[in-house]
Amino acid sequence: MREILGRRPRFLSRPVKFPARPVKPSTLLRQARRAVGTLTATAINERKKRRPDMLSEALTYATAWRWPVLPGVGLTTGRGIRCACPDPECTVPGAHPFEPGLLAATTDRRMVGWWWTNRPTAPVILATGGHAPCAVSLPALAASRALHTLDRRGIRLGPVIATPARWSILVAPYTMEQLGELLYAQDFVPGSLRFHGDGGYLALPPSRTGQGQVRWERAPLPGSAAPWVPDVEAVVDAVVDALTGSGSGVGTPEV
Repeated sequence: MREILGRRPRFLSRPVKFPARPVKPSTLLRQARRAVGTLTATAINERKKRRPDMLSEALTYATAWRWPVLPGVGLTTGRGIRCACPDPECTVPGAHPFEPGLLAATTDRRMVGWWWTNRPTAPVILATGGHAPCAVSLPALAASRALHTLDRRGIRLGPVIATPARWSILVAPYTMEQLGELLYAQDFVPGSLRFHGDGGYLALPPSRTGQGQVRWERAPLPGSAAPWVPDVEAVVDAVVDALTGSGSGVGTPEV
């Protein structure tokens, strides 16, 4: 049998290198723990970067815009997420003042700094009325319709605060007499329409409450001056129409 000439394949083998000394299981465990610890620390640092700086936000409201603020009671996760106040049936979990009370709201930089240094994740609560804005709030779906109506009428709006359940349209301060006259002129005022006037309060972005993350649906224009807000007369008709009009859901449970 003739041999077929050509290049014959050469099979090369490389020596397998073994560690000079066997690695102890305890050493491998320590190395694994260090690796996991590094990954965990990285994840924590990334989470901290994404976490809103509540102190900085509170100082902007208090010192740049001159809005009186104070920390909200916040949430507890002991047995599910619920309000940290003593009331087990709290209707605004995490989004209200408790200690300190509402009368402690201030624009003082030192006081605001002390509060949020000690409670860095506390919600920021605005004490409405006085020289601070008030608000008209309504369920989110109706609020979306109201904003569309206001835009169609050419009515200028200021900031609008939103949670997954409700939106709040910031308005200029008003008196109870002024509000009473406006509501008296309406044929019907739905119970789901709420007013945050003198002696009231409202959670500000980017607070986290029992209703979810508080955000700007319409953010204030950038700048150091306090945002402009419309008079309450300019928005009442539109929000009542949004709640009582076709498909508004009047008669459904309030949210």
